[in-house]
Amino acid sequence: MSAPRIIAGTARGLRLKSVPGDGTRPITDRAKESLFNILRPDLPGGAFLDVFAGTGSVGIEALSQGAGYVRLIDNNRAAVETIYSNLTSAKLQNRAEVRQADAFAHLALPPDRQFDYAFIAPPQFHGLWKRALLALDAAPGWLVDDAWVIVQIDPTEYESVELQNLEEFDQRKYGNVLLVFYERAGE
Repeated sequence: MSAPRIIAGTARGLRLKSVPGDGTRPITDRAKESLFNILRPDLPGGAFLDVFAGTGSVGIEALSQGAGYVRLIDNNRAAVETIYSNLTSAKLQNRAEVRQADAFAHLALPPDRQFDYAFIAPPQFHGLWKRALLALDAAPGWLVDDAWVIVQIDPTEYESVELQNLEEFDQRKYGNVLLVFYERAGE
């Protein structure tokens, strides 16, 4: 797979460094472009949470396309170093916060701010997406009232999840990438 790149915005065309090894799975350009075509109208100024951030590709794309603030979380030190390097290359580090942390431990903390978008793209086939979604569902204080949670998984991983505070409202499939969209229930 080629190095991830920034699709649009202030850092358009920038090739990002990949995380050494095979522990990360970057989103395809096609899926990322489609995702941001959906998010772009409401993204400017918004707060974006990138859980299991990997290279930082999605969070940096959000910044490049106008998000006001992005928090990128990954527990892998090499990934965190790669994210810092990519943010610096994109000249977007001043609107980003990178945390080396376990995603589940982080989401179990009392929320220190609210996010308009949360993007969950964990390593595949371990059920981590479902655990992270349930963690956010159990701690809705991380999300503004009209927030979206977007999960990126392989289509074969998908299952319906019983949630208290979030509800699924859309799915988009791009090859072997499935994006599942959730919003606060009752919105």
